[in-house]
Amino acid sequence: MKKLLFLPNSPTLMNAKTPLGQLSACFVLPIHDSLNSIFTTLKEMAIIQQSGGGTGFSFSHLRPEGDVVRSTHGVASGPLSFIRVFDATTDVIKQGGKRRGANMAVLNASHPDIEEFIKAKASGEFSNFNFSVGVNDDFMEAVKYGIDYTLVNPRNGDITKTIKAESLWNLIAQKAWECGDPGIIFLDEINRHNPLPALGAIESTNPCGEQPLLPHESCNLGSINLSKIVKKDEIDWDLLTELVHTGTRFLDFTIDVNRFPFQKIAQNTRANRKIGLGVMGFADLLAQLRIPYDSTEALKTAEQVMKHVLEDAEEESRELAEKYGDYPNIDKSIHKGNRRNATLTTIAPTGTISIIAGCSSGIEPIFAVSFIRKILGGTELIEVNPHFKKLARELGFYSNRLMKQIARTGSITGIPEIPRSVQELFKTALEIPPEAHVKMQAAFQRYTDNSVSKTINLPKNASVESVKEAYTLAHKLGCKGTTIFRYGSKGDQVLHLDHSPLTIDSEYTNCRSTKCIY
Repeated sequence: MKKLLFLPNSPTLMNAKTPLGQLSACFVLPIHDSLNSIFTTLKEMAIIQQSGGGTGFSFSHLRPEGDVVRSTHGVASGPLSFIRVFDATTDVIKQGGKRRGANMAVLNASHPDIEEFIKAKASGEFSNFNFSVGVNDDFMEAVKYGIDYTLVNPRNGDITKTIKAESLWNLIAQKAWECGDPGIIFLDEINRHNPLPALGAIESTNPCGEQPLLPHESCNLGSINLSKIVKKDEIDWDLLTELVHTGTRFLDFTIDVNRFPFQKIAQNTRANRKIGLGVMGFADLLAQLRIPYDSTEALKTAEQVMKHVLEDAEEESRELAEKYGDYPNIDKSIHKGNRRNATLTTIAPTGTISIIAGCSSGIEPIFAVSFIRKILGGTELIEVNPHFKKLARELGFYSNRLMKQIARTGSITGIPEIPRSVQELFKTALEIPPEAHVKMQAAFQRYTDNSVSKTINLPKNASVESVKEAYTLAHKLGCKGTTIFRYGSKGDQVLHLDHSPLTIDSEYTNCRSTKCIY
């Protein structure tokens, strides 16, 4: 950690050796169809967020708006009304006393209120939530073949409405195009890889979507800094192995010293011992290896790196199991034995820890080659990608004038004095085709047993059809969920390409949420 080769999620950094001692970033809480359950969960959310954690919920079990409430002879207000309460509560709670909380709201596509849910964030409400529609294979098949889809009251299983699946799909894409929400969670794909199906189905994830969890579960995340493992223009596989083994042990041991906010969460987390070891600095790694992000070679490199991480993490988990025992719920799992952890790998957005490590965020491409970072007090600092700066000096075209010119847009595309090969190597997130973004997410997902947080960046002039194409490809390639961000679609975005020079707020690292906790 001192060398920034590996960092745990920021709650571990903030809360270790404090009286609070809450070290986990990811929580999922259950919400059942009763006021007691809803407001018990609301209290739990507030306490978790006060301790630095992020929370995810499925609101799919709540009866729809207008449905009967027999105990009061009244009518239900529906999931959105309660999400509004959770959002308002988050506004007054600071994570660990340091920042506002972050949430994920999931509503299944079959819920009668799904259309209102899809449209909800376009109005500017729910700023403390990411929204995702939970879809299954039946829904995707209905979209593909243009057939009807039924909306079902979760209270009694009655069909309330029949619609064309394609019309709902079009609405999802339209609103995602407008405001970046909702994202998509592929629930069947998640549960095909659920290591503990005997304990129930997974219905939600943490706020950024990379950690599917059962109700009242938590998870510790940590990321290896790939920008530090290149030696003499090659990946140092021995160093990566060492970091994976160390990171796996670190995250496993963290479970035992963690002070959980509730006993139920402590019991479930210690029984399943899920951890999420991932990577950051992938764009830096590619730049050092002279591999363009949107190339076939980059996809191959992604699979090689993540396969190596997963296999070494599995080896370390076996060694830990031999020494300390299997995770307690292994008899309820798909695993056969000799395993310390139900899950091992996760790709987080690393919005906070990548800034600390001085590397690119998660597996995202760079968002700009040169830019102005606005920090506290209004101070502005020009930043240039260090790998670009090094290469520019080596090839003899570096100058302060050129760096200022690049900072006007963040892009080097079309600048005559920069070689074409360098322009290809340093494409920004908005210059990477959406298909390449999705394929990169899928490449990492193949060797990630949890999920992958990845933003599919789209230019301002992208079409709604391109959103649908990205979502469809993500499902086809086995992604567990996906989200798009079309430049200019969020009023609170922190990357400003239309300024001169290009400016970003101090915390921006391509994270879907402006409140990244990882």
